[in-house]
Amino acid sequence: MNLDRFSNSVSFIYASRKYFLENTVLVTLETSLRLLLRRRFNGRHVKPQKTTFGPLSDQDRIFTNLFGRHDWRLKGALQRGDWYKTKEILLKGSDWILKEVKVSGLRGRGGAGFPTGMKWSFMNKPSDGRPKYLVVNADEGEPGTCKDREILRHDPHKLIEGCLVAGRAMEARAAYIYIRGEFYNEASNLQVAISEAYQAGLLGKNACASGYDFDVFVMRGAGAYICGEETALIESLEGKQGKPRLKPPFPADIGVFGCPTTVANVETVAVAPTICRRGGAWFATFGRERNSGTKLFNISGHVNTPCTVEEEMSIPLRELIDRHAGGVRGGWDNLLGVIPGGSSTPIIPRHVCDDVLMDFDDLVRAETALGTAAIIVLDKSTDVIRAIARLVEFYKHESCGQCTPCREGVDWMDGMMWRFVRGEAAVSEIDMIWELSKQIEGHTICALGDGAAWPVQGLIRHFRPVMESRIAEYNSTNTPREPSIEMV
Repeated sequence: MNLDRFSNSVSFIYASRKYFLENTVLVTLETSLRLLLRRRFNGRHVKPQKTTFGPLSDQDRIFTNLFGRHDWRLKGALQRGDWYKTKEILLKGSDWILKEVKVSGLRGRGGAGFPTGMKWSFMNKPSDGRPKYLVVNADEGEPGTCKDREILRHDPHKLIEGCLVAGRAMEARAAYIYIRGEFYNEASNLQVAISEAYQAGLLGKNACASGYDFDVFVMRGAGAYICGEETALIESLEGKQGKPRLKPPFPADIGVFGCPTTVANVETVAVAPTICRRGGAWFATFGRERNSGTKLFNISGHVNTPCTVEEEMSIPLRELIDRHAGGVRGGWDNLLGVIPGGSSTPIIPRHVCDDVLMDFDDLVRAETALGTAAIIVLDKSTDVIRAIARLVEFYKHESCGQCTPCREGVDWMDGMMWRFVRGEAAVSEIDMIWELSKQIEGHTICALGDGAAWPVQGLIRHFRPVMESRIAEYNSTNTPREPSIEMV
């Protein structure tokens, strides 16, 4: 080994150790001082935590044509504030846009809830000559979820402007909007809006006179739910079978056409221009810490007025249902349970719904998830076992069959669930299907297996007595049956 290099290495290690020790002492002293000041002033220097959330005022709404009461074309969009100062936003550059998005605390609105600013910043690596792409996931196929559909058909320019701003943040060359095949009218409106933007000079060469070139393309799917998974979507976009890829490599390294790609949800992209115009700090004033902003909520099922509404994050679930959906059919006491984030999230019973907040962290505390924020309300007339069995059947039908735990496990789970519906099962099989769901969860390439397992887990966690009662009722008039592989 070269002695000079050895000497330099020793010096570097010594200097690093000295720097670490000195800074550790400084950090320790600083921490102690903060604790002392906190005790001395009884926390008066700390900004008080916000404790009430919602209702959202009209001037704070981002989606101003959610119900289609106004003109969705370019003229109407301009009157509502879309495309306002977009040129200035683009000229401020990618670093400024990313900073505002990070300050806003925006998390992905498609279900995973990953910090958006961090995700977009993965694209800001030194260029290797390959173009970068933004892919917008408009393949909205989750049962109970229809929030993105309202944006596509009533506020398409908000999404298109969002593509331009998000594309600038990651220095992308173009955006591909992959839209669910069944959304024919929505795809038509979106294509008209894109054509208007090109004609007005808002897209294409020198978009918004900013010197930035950016194109937007629409790609229609063919009805496969699995293509909502980002890598399956990329495969479909490339003309291949829509089956999820193994990760790594992640799309930010090798995405569509082998180029760096970010896949983002429609709502996530659509709010970006407003965040940049009003400031990330404004967006962060809504909701709790780590759960900031406004959010589109779908409310369906046994409510008096099903709707899609924009509200503040962290609004109580009960207030959301009562204020915007006219309350539960038959009154709150008639509530059986709620699936709070689309069909893949575990059901929660009424006593949990009484005080749970509609945000990422509080729903995790309640052993469920925000997901797509598609709230499915079930009243006491619901056969909850049949409802969950029907969801499992959906996931069985939509499995791509690539992973054995999903292909075989969900099929097995589907058969068991329909026997629970009839009561033709042994009580011990409740634990068996729980264990089966745990073997599916986390053992597949994508999250479809998790989405099939979680509804079953929620059912057992909160409604096990209902399952046992159904089995006892069947056994009272029939010969009790023991579990067996043949039965499953």
